[in-house]
Amino acid sequence: MWWIYALLSALFAAFTALLAKIGIKGINSDLATAIRTLFILVIAWGIVFARKEVEGITLLSKNNWLFLGLSGVATGLSWIFYFKALQLGKVSQVAPVDKLSVAIAIILSALLLHEVITVKILAGALLIIGGSILIIL
Repeated sequence: MWWIYALLSALFAAFTALLAKIGIKGINSDLATAIRTLFILVIAWGIVFARKEVEGITLLSKNNWLFLGLSGVATGLSWIFYFKALQLGKVSQVAPVDKLSVAIAIILSALLLHEVITVKILAGALLIIGGSILIIL
């Protein structure tokens, strides 16, 4: 079941790039990121309240808050740089290079989380890295 959600994530990420490229035309990319973030904020909290999951906030530990906060900072910085790249480059170049994050995440998961990297996963990561290099050059 996880792969269905992952494919849906990829589908919506693709639309994100296309819609963002159109949306940032003629405006500052940081302002565009802030506007996009506002919509995400409303949707995410809307889902939490609609599903009555907000009560779970009291169960969060300091560790949850710390790492979710750091993840939010990383996401925000990623979006700021992504929108700037989209403003300057083509979607067909920026979006695939942005997916280099997949290979970086695989490497970091092995180093920091001690996840086992299989030959299949390593081959996929190397193909992503190679593809990104090809697009950049």
